[in-house]
Amino acid sequence: MELHDVWFVLIAVLWTGYFFLEGFDFGVGVLTRLLARDRAEKRVLINTIGPVWDGNEVWLLTAGGATFAAFPEWYATLFSGFYLPLLAILICLIVRGVAFEYRAKRPEENWQRNWETAIFWTSLLPAFLWGVAFGNIVQGVKLDADFEYVGTLGDLLNPYALLGGLVTLTLFTFHGTVFTALKTVGEIRERARKLALKVGLAAAVLALVFLLWTQVESGDGTSLVASGVAVASLVAALGANQAGREGWAFTLSGVTIVAAVAMLFLTLFPNVMPSTLDPAWSLTVTNASSSPYTLKIMTWLAVLATPLVLLYQGWTYWVFRKRIGTQHIADPVH
Repeated sequence: MELHDVWFVLIAVLWTGYFFLEGFDFGVGVLTRLLARDRAEKRVLINTIGPVWDGNEVWLLTAGGATFAAFPEWYATLFSGFYLPLLAILICLIVRGVAFEYRAKRPEENWQRNWETAIFWTSLLPAFLWGVAFGNIVQGVKLDADFEYVGTLGDLLNPYALLGGLVTLTLFTFHGTVFTALKTVGEIRERARKLALKVGLAAAVLALVFLLWTQVESGDGTSLVASGVAVASLVAALGANQAGREGWAFTLSGVTIVAAVAMLFLTLFPNVMPSTLDPAWSLTVTNASSSPYTLKIMTWLAVLATPLVLLYQGWTYWVFRKRIGTQHIADPVH
């Protein structure tokens, strides 16, 4: 296996880790409007992800940086052609981080309500737009002979990509709902389990249609296996949720996300951005990659740095592993 193939796999792993981790905290952000009934319950939801949301975003920064270094042509085409959707995601992530930090800085109800509204929308929109972006990457876009995107914003809003957005939105919301059931106690935990069934069924239907569509258009045997694992894991997650096994439900919903993302990258390889105008104009792991020397240096850096990041993030989750409820929310002090 060549180094550019290795880095395609590593970038796929980074995106998978990002969607697994950021997926549930996007979902929890959406639940601040769908599940929480009062200010105390919103604080419970926000506190379940408060210690970890910024660490989860490290995976996005690493995935973007690795793409820039390992496949600069892919990075350039992606960020120029998808400029508006990616800019919208970036703005949402900035506002979302500010909202987490500023929400409790003042006691006025309007102040806190406005920041909570910002958390909801800046969680919902990226959860949807990431699916739209990856739907277009997998299906292919209008690339010319210079590997430049020559389509319009309207071309990106095609039925397949929009369905991909609905899949990621519902799947992340389900992932966040079972995470909430795992991390909370009392009435909010019970309502999270009930809501997880409804959201999970919607996600299952949408995901099944999307995966079948992808498989028919560009799938093979390995992607079919990944699709089967994704569907089976989602069904098993629903069953575990109904049985009150929140840990298994969260693990299985995570396996669903991992398998679904793996399926997308399996159908994409060896392309990184297919061209719908001419297959010869597609970006591949070969024509989009950096030099072998650059990839070699990156590999050594990854070997040294990745274990440290994993240990630190794992330690963070271990420290904040206990459940919380409204009884643990202290009165605000200003």
